[in-house]
Amino acid sequence: MNYRLLFTQYILFFVLFVCFGSPALLAGNAGNIMTGTVVSAETGQPLPFINIIIEGTNYGTFTNDHGHFILEKIPAGNHRLVIRAMGYKTQLLDVQIHPTQPLHLSLVIEEVQLDLNYVMVTASPTASGFRYQSDMGFYGESLQRRSEASFGEMLDGEPGLAMRSMGSAPARPVIRGMDGDRILILEHGERMGDVSASGAGHSLSMDPLSANRVEVVKGPASLMYGPSALGGVINLMTADIPEDWSYGSSGVVSAQGASVNKMGAGFLRYTKGNQQWAATARLAYRGSGNLMTPEGVMPGTYMDNFDGALGFGFDRSNTRGGISFSANRQIYGLPEEMDDPDEEIEVRQYRYGMQGRVTTTRNGFFDNAQLRFHATYLDQKEIEIEYDDGEIEEDVELSHEKHSISSTLTLQHRPIGIFDRGAIGLNMHGHNLEIGGDEAYTPGERRANLGIFTFQEIPVSNRWRMQAGLRGDIQYTKALANHIFPDVNQSRSAVNLTGSVGVNYRPTQHIEIGGQLARALRNPTVEELFADGPHLCSGVYEVGSTDLKDEIGLGADLFADLNIHKLQLELAGFYYNYSNYIIFEPTGQTDELSSLPIFIYEGDQARLFGGEASANLQLTEKFRTRLSADYVNARRTSQGREYLPFIPPLRYRAEFEYTYSSGWISAHVRHVKAQDKVAIAEEITGSYTLMGLTTAYRIDYHGRHVIIVRMENIFNTKYRDHLSRVEDRQFPMPGRNINLAYRFYFH
Repeated sequence: MNYRLLFTQYILFFVLFVCFGSPALLAGNAGNIMTGTVVSAETGQPLPFINIIIEGTNYGTFTNDHGHFILEKIPAGNHRLVIRAMGYKTQLLDVQIHPTQPLHLSLVIEEVQLDLNYVMVTASPTASGFRYQSDMGFYGESLQRRSEASFGEMLDGEPGLAMRSMGSAPARPVIRGMDGDRILILEHGERMGDVSASGAGHSLSMDPLSANRVEVVKGPASLMYGPSALGGVINLMTADIPEDWSYGSSGVVSAQGASVNKMGAGFLRYTKGNQQWAATARLAYRGSGNLMTPEGVMPGTYMDNFDGALGFGFDRSNTRGGISFSANRQIYGLPEEMDDPDEEIEVRQYRYGMQGRVTTTRNGFFDNAQLRFHATYLDQKEIEIEYDDGEIEEDVELSHEKHSISSTLTLQHRPIGIFDRGAIGLNMHGHNLEIGGDEAYTPGERRANLGIFTFQEIPVSNRWRMQAGLRGDIQYTKALANHIFPDVNQSRSAVNLTGSVGVNYRPTQHIEIGGQLARALRNPTVEELFADGPHLCSGVYEVGSTDLKDEIGLGADLFADLNIHKLQLELAGFYYNYSNYIIFEPTGQTDELSSLPIFIYEGDQARLFGGEASANLQLTEKFRTRLSADYVNARRTSQGREYLPFIPPLRYRAEFEYTYSSGWISAHVRHVKAQDKVAIAEEITGSYTLMGLTTAYRIDYHGRHVIIVRMENIFNTKYRDHLSRVEDRQFPMPGRNINLAYRFYFH
């Protein structure tokens, strides 16, 4: 099948649909005409694209560029009008439609401060609230419920989300079986500047306690962030640059403990502000011993982490923004030599960052502009430690020194013609990565990328909406010589064109359906091109290939969301087809010198498909249940039909929760099927079932003190997660664990 031709035809179909299909969608039942104008209570100016709906029906429209609207063929009688738009107070108005007399209205609506807790800002630069792919957000108590030592553990088990791990510290999220830079993990929309995507033993350089919001977009995410993220985007947000603050002092104190590794963690944030500015500081610390498993202690899984930041925010008239400085230090072990107690591998990572944001609003066609930037310095070393007769010898086997910068300028424009609010933007990111150490298995890398993108939405009717995005990138990559690769002198330049087109359909106020097609393009990394040596942090011997071509993916996503009084149901499906998919493939062979298994990078045609399902049912006022399942099927499609490695198996989860005035009690059970659809030299993992309990209590009437006690793997079940690289070394996952978390909010 010619997928490029299919993609082009799909875009052409929607262009024709917009041009010629809209009038049919706007047709309604017989009746009279209602016209009107909507203006701002604050400025008196006409407001475009305000949503006008007759409650309980599908009759509705939007105001045009001059704030006017018209509704035709409305059934005669009494109706309730709903006037709403993001950023404005929703109004209800009772009207009477006469069989012969037209009705004209003059409506005035008030601005309100947006509550973005319920708007996925990662999926759209305009935060329109319309969805074109499956997404989820976590904040407040929903984050505290999932409080873990890493973001991988925090998100593992959510529909479509798994984790790649080698112990707790380096656990990294996986979306629909995709890892590395097929998914982007960002800090406030910009690249973090660490090396977590390049190896199983590399960690994300942020403590989970530091995040006050986590957004996940599954599938072809917004093109603001780069051309490669067909798998999705995870956006980690902190309050290091204050955006909404109270007058005077406010903050949060948090503490956490876990029995499975004798972990202790603490977090403090303090913010001081007035009407025009605010300053904030945060500090987090986490330390633990080695993990306990049903078979005993797993050596080399300790951690000792520190995270801190200082920030300043301002709000002056039509301009707001700020700047922050952060420091992150992580020291953690990896289970490199389980049979030799006199050897261990320790990772020491230091990251220093500066980020800033400025947003301004003005009159004119481009009425909102935002500039973000994020600059980081990373120093990471993989140390081999040997103990010999009381002497300690340390060797730097691999070092990463990375300078990186990421910045985005986004200009939002007013509605024009058939287009709603949209955006155009300029994005640049680049890094200089020096690789050293006794066992440097790749050269360094210098990479620079400049991209321009646009994101547009077309409100076809009050029920149908389209989205289209286009991005063009120019990328330059150069290999940097080191003492292991002294003669390397290769560079690659690429022009990448990516795009997406989607629809959102809301037939009633309880149903939302979305779909999207997207094209992504990913250039090979320095590891995939040049790797040739043992990577102790990942526990494998890696072999790359300079013959690898750019990875091109075409993806289709579809979801349906039903939200009625007591039931919320969401179904999502995806199908991705790749040309030159770069596979990290086990060979079944072992390197004689290092005794590590050999993995190679090779390109092939591949396809991935699957989906997620979740249902939330409020059985009574205080009792609810949540059921979910997800599945991924991934295999080659040209050189044989072998399955791809490291794909999560079919999973089910059920949760039951009882809520009372001061807290809640919940129980969950998670069943994971055996994964026997594996690559040729990949091991099969068996099925398992885990159970857990959680209880929470809010101490005072206002709920400012929250204590959560969570018990995991109650029956101390021995199991192996298919995506765990520790599993390849014959060690199971953590055993029974009791987790205690406390958080206090003060003003």
